[in-house]
Amino acid sequence: MKSRYISPIALLPFLLLILNLLAARPVKSIDAAGSNADTEYIRSSCASTLYPDVCYSSLSRYAGEVKKDPNLLAQVAISESLLRIRKMAAYLSNLTEQAGNGPAAVLHDCASNFERAEEQIGDSFKQMNGSNPSGLQMSNVQTWMSAALTDQGTCTDGLEEVEDFPLKSDVKRRTTHVKKVTSNALALVNSFVNQKAT
Repeated sequence: MKSRYISPIALLPFLLLILNLLAARPVKSIDAAGSNADTEYIRSSCASTLYPDVCYSSLSRYAGEVKKDPNLLAQVAISESLLRIRKMAAYLSNLTEQAGNGPAAVLHDCASNFERAEEQIGDSFKQMNGSNPSGLQMSNVQTWMSAALTDQGTCTDGLEEVEDFPLKSDVKRRTTHVKKVTSNALALVNSFVNQKAT
């Protein structure tokens, strides 16, 4: 009897499904990978942000990886912001194709804003991807992340100025949440910069 050869490529969808399921585990189960001290470090660090609850809920899953390293925490926060911005840009781009003439313009502007923000946060992550980023690198990160936050704010401001349309409240809710995640990431970057300076 011939043995059946299974191509690794054929297994790719199955492997991706497993990775997605692992990534979607509840925060509580992932917290177990880190000690109480690790999760408390995340909580205390998030207390310095504008949206501490959002900060803790999005970052506590990384407690075991971050330990008490402010550099790693800032990197993880930037990565989380980048992931959400990418999803938001794709969501807005898809909505633009389906929208009528009125909301299409503001949705197109929002999609462009989030695409720029994605590039800026991506550049920020590359600058931070090291054990000891320089002062110049950190200055670049702060500048780019502030610009990304401004771009996201431009989107939310634009939504306030147009008449209601289907899914407007959902778009506002999503964009506002992503903006909060980015704001928190910038706050953690600033905290890391301050710690490096002392």
